[in-house]
Amino acid sequence: MSARLPPALEASAIMREAEARGGFAALLHRGDPDAGTILVLLRERGRVAALLERVLAVDGAYAWRSSPRVEPGNESGASLLLGERRRFDPDLWAIELDVAQAERFAAEWLAAR
Repeated sequence: MSARLPPALEASAIMREAEARGGFAALLHRGDPDAGTILVLLRERGRVAALLERVLAVDGAYAWRSSPRVEPGNESGASLLLGERRRFDPDLWAIELDVAQAERFAAEWLAAR
């Protein structure tokens, strides 16, 4: 993805996409509308599937990566990482999605970006 969408717009689009597919979306932390990182806690049936983060790449575009610190099912790791990031980044946007077939949702969603 070469466009640099503001976090408020990107977060809203992510949440709408999950809800359009019959999932649940919740905003855990609202950051600055024009700046900040986006974290997406991806769940399937309430169980942690992944934690995705939007990062700024070397070429100035945004890219998405999966956090290696959070493994599927690692509830405490996800909570700790979200809490840590919120303390150190007041501009952070944190979103929680609970969708069917979470891995497939993430793959399709990331491929479209």
